Amino acid sequence: MKLIGMLDSPYVRRVAICMKLLGLEFAHESISVFRTYEQFKALNPVVKAPTLITGNGTTLMDSTVILQYLATLSGPTPLFPTAPDAALRAARLTGLALAADEKAVQIVYERNLRPAEKRHEPWLERVRAQLLAAFDELERELAAAPLPERQEQFTAAEVAVAVAWQFTHMMLPEMVSKAAHPRLEKFSAHAESLAVFKDTPPE
Repeated sequence: MKLIGMLDSPYVRRVAICMKLLGLEFAHESISVFRTYEQFKALNPVVKAPTLITGNGTTLMDSTVILQYLATLSGPTPLFPTAPDAALRAARLTGLALAADEKAVQIVYERNLRPAEKRHEPWLERVRAQLLAAFDELERELAAAPLPERQEQFTAAEVAVAVAWQFTHMMLPEMVSKAAHPRLEKFSAHAESLAVFKDTPPE
């Protein structure tokens, strides 16, 4: 299998880390949807990262869709809990982390791709409020029940949370206060110290 996309994308990095946790063999092609658009388009005309090219040549996209497929290859695994309560919590954490990713990416695109005079500040402020709300909710979730520390205990939800926090502070360091989210900061710092995260650094 081939995973296409830059690891500075939280969606690509999320999939890459989960694939390693699953022990799946894959090649990673670090191709940008911006700088190498035509090269990416030749692999996937939709030009969406991440893109997964399966062993039989089928092209999949969207990190959640890709992980749903990968779950069928791995058999029972802690990465994708099936017990109702655990699955519900994983879904809750994942939804909040992906919402944070989405809002952070929107702000990054607005800043980097749109001329300053054409930015709509009320809309940017609304997106920032949504980003903060997602992390505030995650902080409350971590207060209610701490996340695991050992790499082998991680689910895809914990990966999503750690990656979302790291991405936001890499791209928007002034946007979300670390001091106001101590549990998220501590968890993400610990996750980034684990072998699979260190082996899959954001570019």
